[in-house]
Amino acid sequence: MVAENKKNPRTEGRDNKEVTTPEFKEELLSIDRVTRVTAWGRQLRFRAVILVGDGKGKVWLWTGKSWEVVDAIAKAISDAKKNLVKVKIEDWTVPYNTKNKYKSARIMLHPASKGTGIIAWGAIRKVLMVAWYSDILAKKYGSSNHINNARATIEALSSFK
Repeated sequence: MVAENKKNPRTEGRDNKEVTTPEFKEELLSIDRVTRVTAWGRQLRFRAVILVGDGKGKVWLWTGKSWEVVDAIAKAISDAKKNLVKVKIEDWTVPYNTKNKYKSARIMLHPASKGTGIIAWGAIRKVLMVAWYSDILAKKYGSSNHINNARATIEALSSFK
């Protein structure tokens, strides 16, 4: 008896589908409640801080505010995609040591040998992950403000010649 090659109608189209990777890598840095006091009372909104990278050496940080969390995230993502900044990656690390200051946040980036991984903390680590670095050492000094630390990191990464 010969077995027939009948396909299940439920799974028929699944074999030909290609697995697509997302065009952008998005990382949520924070969601905060922001209150503004007006003559009519307190107005509560949400602020979302998003990091966006394209996997090809471009990254940016943006904030979005709205009455709802989902809308704030959508605003931040759409605006960040319009303002991507080119960063330099050599062998999955930075080309040389650098220090940068943004407001009161100071950071230091140091190239690492292959297999080291990302040795950083907090917002700096998230920026480096979104920018597709895999071997790097980083240290922050001064500020504990995650937005300023992330902006200082992005400025340092975009300053390489």
